[in-house]
Amino acid sequence: MDLMEMDVKRLEAAIEAILFTMGESVEAQDLAKAISQDVPTTKKLIRSLMDRYQGEEYGLEIIELEGAYQMCTKKQCYEYLINIAVQPKKAALTDVMMETLSIIAYKQPVTKAEIEKIRGVNCGHTVNRLVEYGLVKEVGRLEAPGRPILFGTTEEFLRSFGVQGLDELPVMDPVQVEDFKAEAEEEAQLKLDV
Repeated sequence: MDLMEMDVKRLEAAIEAILFTMGESVEAQDLAKAISQDVPTTKKLIRSLMDRYQGEEYGLEIIELEGAYQMCTKKQCYEYLINIAVQPKKAALTDVMMETLSIIAYKQPVTKAEIEKIRGVNCGHTVNRLVEYGLVKEVGRLEAPGRPILFGTTEEFLRSFGVQGLDELPVMDPVQVEDFKAEAEEEAQLKLDV
C-alpha cells in the first residue's frame, strides 16, 4: 500500500468516524473542513465509502440528504434491530396531517395563512404537531405586515419519506390536479348553497 492510498484510507476512516459519531447528517463543507480537504475531494471520498457500504456484508449505509451525509442502518437489517431494541414509537400521521404536510412540502416556504387558504380550515394545531414530530420547521419570516412565520420541511421529512431531496417528490398528473380543483369548487359551492 503506497503513501497516497494510505492517506485516502485514513481520510475515509475519519469521515466514517465523524458520520458514525454525529448520528445525524453533516454538510459536505463541514466534513471537508474537519478533514482539511476541499469539498470536491471530500465528496469523492464519501462516494467511495457509499459504494463500499453497498455490499451485502455491511449493515450500514451512508445516505445523502440535500448536500449533507448521514450514516444509518440499512433497511434490510431493521428486523434484527427490532429483536434487541424496543421498537421506537413512530408518530402516526392522520389524513389532515398528511394533507397539511403535502402542502408545506410542495409550496414551501409557506405561512399558516397560506396553508389555511388552501385547506379552507384552521391548521395551527396540525402545523404545531408536524413541528413536534420534526417533519416541519420554521424557515424564516415573510416580509409582510406581522412578519408571519414561514414553514418548510426538514431532513427528518426526507428520511421518513425516503427521498434525498425535494426534487424527488412525485409530480402530480395535471389532469388529476384539474379533477381535484373541480371537486373542491363543487364542494365549496355546496357549502354556499346550504
